[in-house]
Amino acid sequence: MSTLSKRLVALALFFLAGLALSFTVPSTEIAWVMAILLLTIYLFVFEIVPVDVTAISIMVLLGLTGLIAPGLGLSQPLVDPKNLFLGFGSNAVISIIAVMIIGAGLDKTGLMTRVAGFILKIGGSSEKRIMPLISGTVGVISSFMQNVGAAALFLPVVSRISARTNLPMSRLLMPMGFCAILGGTVTMVGSSPVILLNDLLLTSNQSLPADQQMETFGLFSITPIGLALIATGILYFIIAGRFVLPVRETEGVEPANTMEYFNETYGLHGYRFFEVSIPAGSPLENTPIDDLEVEHHVRVVCADIGDGIRVGADSIDRSIGITAGTRLGILASEQMISQLAESNQLEIQPDLDTFAEILSAGKSGIAEIVLPPGSNLVGKTAREMSLRKTYGLSLLAIHRGGESVNYEVGGVRNTPLRAGDTLLVHTTWSDLARLAKDHRNFVVVTTEYPHEEMRPHKLWPALLCFGIAVGLVIFSDLRLSIALLTGAVGMILTGVLNMDEAYRAVSWKTVFLLASLIPLGTAVENSGTAAWIAEQTLNLMGDVPTWVLQTAIAVLATLFSLVMSNVGATVLLVPLAVNIAVGAGADPAVFALTVAIATSNAFLIPTHQVNALIMGPGGYRVPDFMRAGGIMTVLFLLVSIPMLNLVF
Repeated sequence: MSTLSKRLVALALFFLAGLALSFTVPSTEIAWVMAILLLTIYLFVFEIVPVDVTAISIMVLLGLTGLIAPGLGLSQPLVDPKNLFLGFGSNAVISIIAVMIIGAGLDKTGLMTRVAGFILKIGGSSEKRIMPLISGTVGVISSFMQNVGAAALFLPVVSRISARTNLPMSRLLMPMGFCAILGGTVTMVGSSPVILLNDLLLTSNQSLPADQQMETFGLFSITPIGLALIATGILYFIIAGRFVLPVRETEGVEPANTMEYFNETYGLHGYRFFEVSIPAGSPLENTPIDDLEVEHHVRVVCADIGDGIRVGADSIDRSIGITAGTRLGILASEQMISQLAESNQLEIQPDLDTFAEILSAGKSGIAEIVLPPGSNLVGKTAREMSLRKTYGLSLLAIHRGGESVNYEVGGVRNTPLRAGDTLLVHTTWSDLARLAKDHRNFVVVTTEYPHEEMRPHKLWPALLCFGIAVGLVIFSDLRLSIALLTGAVGMILTGVLNMDEAYRAVSWKTVFLLASLIPLGTAVENSGTAAWIAEQTLNLMGDVPTWVLQTAIAVLATLFSLVMSNVGATVLLVPLAVNIAVGAGADPAVFALTVAIATSNAFLIPTHQVNALIMGPGGYRVPDFMRAGGIMTVLFLLVSIPMLNLVF
């Protein structure tokens, strides 16, 4: 069955479910909220459009109910138009923006390089020592910044450690990624769901009686739970890692073995740079560079057509025609270049001449880049993006799930890119340094190349700003957003980051996703939809112990987080969990926290952003996640539910 057929069948089923519910709900208002809920879940699960577009569309749809309310049988809009955009200035959204800026500031100081050196110093080359050190460190770091950001920062670190210790990255990346996810449960700023939770509790309080009002959680209220989960994850991989982690030869890159590594990993054997000139009368005259590359399976990395050397971004256009006297810098094997020269009367220079400087190790080279979730390149081909002209990247190969597509066999530029793909590219170091700042679209794995200096002299100002932010959260009554934004602004005022770098540090996709879903949570709560669903759930389950209800909510939140964003799952399920707890006589705040914690239980398949990020560099396949993540999912539930009840 094709993807379109599956979507149409699912749409029909969702429509029938909505139609059936419309005859059982107690009010027209709840019926329309249920319809919008089903539409939201459908769009999230099948990703008809990107998740942030879905969230914005649902927000706009809720706003339009004010215009067509009488036609829908409503006496008033589902959400007051005056409150529709309050999410963009909410405590949760501002807090997330501040956390991203603070994280970028700490990264700019080169703190990660120091951490890598420390881990190598005390970890030696033993997997059982290095793995918990890396995983534990990432877990702690991700407790104060977005977990995908922490994983992205540590990806080059793990690559470097892998190369120096000869430990396969596949044995290190999955424990690191899982602990980055678990680290989001250590503090109330560790992940989007827990940051959002306090705002959702305040919204739910509006419909609760005075004696059932919920208190918001402090920064370290959930720390014992998160630390227990991180410890569980580390112990799990120490004990069972040799059975559940694959061994794939995807070691990190060091200068001494770079070419050997690329040859083995990407199947590019015996490749080097050649400089060729095009004499008059060559069959290649007036041939576009694109046709040359496609027909002969070589890669042109630089050219001189008489107007100076063209290399890097905004230089080589694939439509450029080859003329007599043109010189080309080509990456190919000796056999390929010999066949190309013989059939087209080319002159091969004995050594690099025109391109000697630009192709020197100090100016350019081969690098690895990973596409993070949310990258603008995902779903597009290198040809569609004009990768060489736009970004200065000559794509040589794509490594995905243990398999590689390279330009020798062809098709590499016509292969749609996926999140987690590792791209092998030739580029100038200046272009690579520029891309290294674009965290939204690229994670540069190659670190040992000449590039712009970090700001290590700003380490202490950065740590001071971070410490002030944490101190204000702990020791003052300031709102979380104000306390964290104080640290973020401090990063800018002290010169740790400039304003452009601060803007680039923010994942605006996450901001719009979060802010746009808040009105939906308000509609679910204020319309009585959450209370009605809770009542039906309690009637269905009957008289069961409180912990059974809590476990059922945790399992439901886990399943939701596997097929949709954890933010979306939190917004939809927290009002439901609060009302179930009230109906069962349990603590509604604990049930709401159960949802926020359980949405981090996303290990079974690589749908979480962190898992998608590490899949390519680690050479993982979906069965690898199902094997290792399946056990981790069960352990997460077995530890989190008792810890929640023990702490609260």
